[in-house]
Amino acid sequence: MTKLSSIVPTDLGLVEGVNGKRTRKGTISWKGIPFAAPPIAGNRLRAPQPATPWPGVRPANAYGKAAVQAKRFTAVGPGKYQPIGEDCLTLNVFSPDTVRSTPRPVMVFIHGGAYILGTTATPLYDGSALARTQDVVVVTVQYRFGPFGYLDFSSYSTDERTFDSNVGIRDHLAALEWVQRNIAAFGGDPGNVTIFGESAGGSAVLALLASPASKGLFHAAIAQSPAPELVVEASDARLYADAFLRILESPEYRAGARDEEPITPERARQLLTKASAADLHKAGARLLAYAKHTDIVSPVPYGPVIGDDILPEAPLAAAQAGKLLPVPLIIGTNNDEGLLFAKTWNILPPAEKTVIDAAGIDSWNEISALYEKDGPDGVRLSADAVFWAPSVTIADGHSAVAPTYVYRYDFATKVLEKTGFGATHAMELFAVFGAFRTALGAGIAVGSWRSAERVTRTVQRHWGNFALVHTPVAGWPKYTTNQRRVLLIDDPCHVRVDPGGERRQAWQKAHAARAH
Repeated sequence: MTKLSSIVPTDLGLVEGVNGKRTRKGTISWKGIPFAAPPIAGNRLRAPQPATPWPGVRPANAYGKAAVQAKRFTAVGPGKYQPIGEDCLTLNVFSPDTVRSTPRPVMVFIHGGAYILGTTATPLYDGSALARTQDVVVVTVQYRFGPFGYLDFSSYSTDERTFDSNVGIRDHLAALEWVQRNIAAFGGDPGNVTIFGESAGGSAVLALLASPASKGLFHAAIAQSPAPELVVEASDARLYADAFLRILESPEYRAGARDEEPITPERARQLLTKASAADLHKAGARLLAYAKHTDIVSPVPYGPVIGDDILPEAPLAAAQAGKLLPVPLIIGTNNDEGLLFAKTWNILPPAEKTVIDAAGIDSWNEISALYEKDGPDGVRLSADAVFWAPSVTIADGHSAVAPTYVYRYDFATKVLEKTGFGATHAMELFAVFGAFRTALGAGIAVGSWRSAERVTRTVQRHWGNFALVHTPVAGWPKYTTNQRRVLLIDDPCHVRVDPGGERRQAWQKAHAARAH
């Protein structure tokens, strides 16, 4: 079989990848390819701009910089951290190292991290195994988040200096446009692109489904553990932007402080232009603390902003109205989502405030009565509010306009069970990327090697077949509101009708109340 060249042309110039060795044998990777100009200086807080072509052959053998965040979140090995910087708009391509007679399906991955952290350099996101086992081309995208990607300063724009809304989503769109222009040279099919993402990345998938600007850029979608309601209304986005600027100007600014004169566009430009990346990051961290002590309805400051040209309507509302892009969708959550947050870093917004603000006290009373107030079910209530309940509502709405498949990831290794994590948030990623045999995943799979391998094969086959023909393999039925058949991913898998039905009905009353 003809080998794929490691030197590939793009619309900006040639890139040279690296042939995989050991566990990556049989693949080629191209890392750190720019898909937009560096978002620095006059491009800071703007939609991604066209990148500059380069002469000769550009080495593509190392991941690009991680977006600006706390260093501890960029660990890529013991004592090793990915460099951080604003110049982060790069992507990575993983492919089998052979030329195929027909183009391969393309899978574009958006990583998670609560819109405040994450990097494609995380070893878990290496796309080599998925590319090799499923004969697909995998693309992973680095994008801006936190104050660099998900604060809306557009109201401070002037003729001299433009600020754009939803910069992080615009990064995803720019990466998908790059795929359309270039992926054929890597052996991929631009006419068969599946986007997939986990957590904030899963939410980004839903935002792209709700964005008119996405039309034609992808053809199927997979949303893993999304948080569909963690969006920011336009009015709240303005309040968060104002608070951020005041914090940037005076780090001691606190919620409830008496505001002085309104911040002018000129003052905003000065603050946002002159601040260093470190200054913006520090102010962004303070804004998170500020958000916990305000009465702003949108529970988090960082997330897709509703009401602009990119995202005119919230994904949940768009799904309820049957207005998401009508492409096939896999959506699901993990059985023990909340345990990761309860045991490590609980950043989930209070369920009570979220429900009451959206649907009223009666809805909260009905929902909370179905959960124990203490112990594991207290954790489950918060996780259901953020992940599971709105994902079911998304599935209900989307299944009326396009094939929809719903899963619940139940598989937990012996280590995860013993440590009390169970099938918690992000654990399905080890199966998706075939990472149980890597240095990162081996400790999780000890004592459960065979079952972990079986679950990995099952998940990768479903994801790969979905990328190829937009249906999972046999045994995973479509989801409809008449039958509500859900695939429980475990060793072995099985299908269950309407798991958690009583809880689902209570939550969906709340979502219906919010829609009206």
